[in-house]
Amino acid sequence: MPGIVVSCNVSDIDLELLHTWLSQSYWAQDRNLGRQKRAIEGSINFVALEDRRMVGFARVVTDKATFAWLCDVIVDPEKRREGIGKLLVAAATLHPDLQAVGKIVLATRNAHRLYEGFGFDPVPEGRFMIKSMD
Repeated sequence: MPGIVVSCNVSDIDLELLHTWLSQSYWAQDRNLGRQKRAIEGSINFVALEDRRMVGFARVVTDKATFAWLCDVIVDPEKRREGIGKLLVAAATLHPDLQAVGKIVLATRNAHRLYEGFGFDPVPEGRFMIKSMD
């Protein structure tokens, strides 16, 4: 995609803009700015930039050996359907630190087709468990 670059540089993240986008998402609307900043600090981050302006974001939480969680994939509402999400997912799945990871998991309510294009498959029900700490 001409004009769009993906950076892993944390200094390229517009934290206020990211927080605005995520506060309108179904999965992170209750996440405060401090928690988002800590999440970024503990992740490999992917920032889609157009003319040095952030137009998309994704992050991966990982131990870089056995497990990775792709999350917070989000695109500027005005730039959706332009392939930016695909660029972010491609960058994440091709990142050198994730090539030896046994599994990359994610959760989505409505973007299955996007992720299936990168080889993600649905997980059989009942295998994963969760404990909410909020």
